[in-house]
Amino acid sequence: MKKTLCIFCLIAWPFMAFAQDQPLVTPADSLKSLLDYLLPKSTSNLSADMNLEFYTSCSASFTERKLDEAAFKLNRVRLEVLGTFEKSFFYHFRQSFNKYAHPESLDNISSSIEYALVGWKMSDKFKLTVGKQFFTLGGYEYYVNAIRVREYSDFNDHLPVYLAGASGTIGFSPDQELIVQLLNNRNGSYNDTFLYGLPAGINKTKIPVMATLNWNGHFADKAVQLRYAAAWGHLAERKNIYYLTAGNVYEKGPLLAYVDVMYSNEGIDSKGIVSKMQGHSVASPVTAENVGYFTAIANVDYRIHSHWNLYVKGAYETAAVNKTNGCFEKGIYRTSWNVQFCAEYLPMKKTELMIFAHLLYKGNHLTRRAKAIGAESPDTQRISVGVVYVIPVF
Repeated sequence: MKKTLCIFCLIAWPFMAFAQDQPLVTPADSLKSLLDYLLPKSTSNLSADMNLEFYTSCSASFTERKLDEAAFKLNRVRLEVLGTFEKSFFYHFRQSFNKYAHPESLDNISSSIEYALVGWKMSDKFKLTVGKQFFTLGGYEYYVNAIRVREYSDFNDHLPVYLAGASGTIGFSPDQELIVQLLNNRNGSYNDTFLYGLPAGINKTKIPVMATLNWNGHFADKAVQLRYAAAWGHLAERKNIYYLTAGNVYEKGPLLAYVDVMYSNEGIDSKGIVSKMQGHSVASPVTAENVGYFTAIANVDYRIHSHWNLYVKGAYETAAVNKTNGCFEKGIYRTSWNVQFCAEYLPMKKTELMIFAHLLYKGNHLTRRAKAIGAESPDTQRISVGVVYVIPVF
């Protein structure tokens, strides 16, 4: 019965894909699925777990302290299937229902599919993964499951998180691993990737590749977690992108604290933050070249009670042009910061049900260079209350 149901789910949901990140409910967790309760003695070489991730809120958004909108939103709804077959092989699929479902031209899969991968655990120290997977940069905010994040930094919010390719994971010890990836650097066409397409005179690359080296280490009885990564990608002819990212985490008892530092140097503005600053004073907007983005994030979570968690979070970011091109003069264009406060109530133990209240204040400062091209970036605020729930379907 269990095997038949698992195979049926795999056939009926081939378009689904599984954080950014790590699953919140896995076969190793103590939570029992409905099928485990019904058939406690069933065994099979094929295992499957299905989880529904649900995050909804009511938010009031403000610009310069004036109300823009107050509305209910389904922030994230995702369905994932993950498991193993023949002991050494594993799979992971996840689909987001908050993304467009059109097929991407480069990886040939719906943009709503986040994970579609198969892995082979070749030994205790090495595993190979192929398919659409997580782009393994460093940093805790980037790595943790997106359903746990109320508001991302601009840097992480504009990253291509899920890319098609292959990766190898080398486990040096139970506490340290090295991940090497070779992926596409984008999912769709150049017009989908760059805000105004490729700049004039820039030719497409025939090998749109992204290579990543990621090291993860746990120390002091796993209380200290380090997630560092460097990446290089070929965006177009003679135009590359470089990433340096680091996550420094301390997690023990009721305390979780982390500091992330992230930097990208981009031959073409893949995130679009600088390019988007062009206002009406620019007759023919173009995608900026030679841009740089820097982000520093600090967060402290404290579990004040078994049912209550509080956190404060802040991020400081800069957007700059490293070399004059077109209407873009060399220098910093925008500095921004955001501060967040959140109270989370967990009414039941051993479940992922959470009720929260969240406050966000985001401030932006535009430099003379940004104002010269007509940029506008007012301060924004948001108050939210909502529910997060991860349901282990089976």
